[in-house]
Amino acid sequence: MKKTRVDRKFAELQRQGKKGFIAYLSAGDPNLADTVDIVLRLEDAGVDLVELGLPFSDPLADGRVNQEAATRALEAGSTFDGVMECIAKIRERSEIPMIFYAYMNPLLAHGFDQAMAVSAQAGIDGFLLLDLPFEEAGPYRHALAANHLNAIQLVTPTTPDERIDKIVKRASGFVYCVSREGVTGVQDKLAEGAGALVQRIKSRTGCPVALGFGIGTPEQARGAAHLSDAVVVGSAIVNSFHNNPHTAEGRAAAAAFVGEMVKAVKEV
Repeated sequence: MKKTRVDRKFAELQRQGKKGFIAYLSAGDPNLADTVDIVLRLEDAGVDLVELGLPFSDPLADGRVNQEAATRALEAGSTFDGVMECIAKIRERSEIPMIFYAYMNPLLAHGFDQAMAVSAQAGIDGFLLLDLPFEEAGPYRHALAANHLNAIQLVTPTTPDERIDKIVKRASGFVYCVSREGVTGVQDKLAEGAGALVQRIKSRTGCPVALGFGIGTPEQARGAAHLSDAVVVGSAIVNSFHNNPHTAEGRAAAAAFVGEMVKAVKEV
């Protein structure tokens, strides 16, 4: 498979001896036009990769903040085709790596193979498929590979070593290490055992390992960066852009908050 923007970005970070910063937001929150603006502001804040939630009515891996973001996106009229147009508009102005954080239902409803083809054409680099068990992924991996899309794999604290071995062999782009049990959402501190889990993964793959779930402050981001190749921040970013006014000044304030976390990660 040819190298994606994700692959090239992690190779660049490795050459520089730097850790990566991955920002999550829900596509279409507060609307699709503003999503374009927010992604560009995230890039200006130093974010290395953007993880876009594909809006879905039943996001079972997400906590309240990201659930509500998906609901706002759907209520604002976000559709699969509309999100693809949004990605294409971002690509007119940016080459920042982007992946979809997605559930299977909307993709199957659209036709999985077609959804992969359209996503790749719009400018997406890969997929993190939240509710696709490894054991059932075979038929879908072919569509990802055929469209030169990274297949981001999840490993959780409850994943046994034998299963980690199988999962990471199919990973491309990076492996997403879930720092703790449960759903997304900001926590008071990094989960105990997160570092050990990252090491268990890294001992089994040369793929970069990104640590996420629960990270919401510069201090937590710095701590996570010491443990992994990249840090994923979601709910705290969603909250910041939602709670600040939807004005140029409000967006600048939210982006500045993200910039502080990026700075903490880059100092490691």
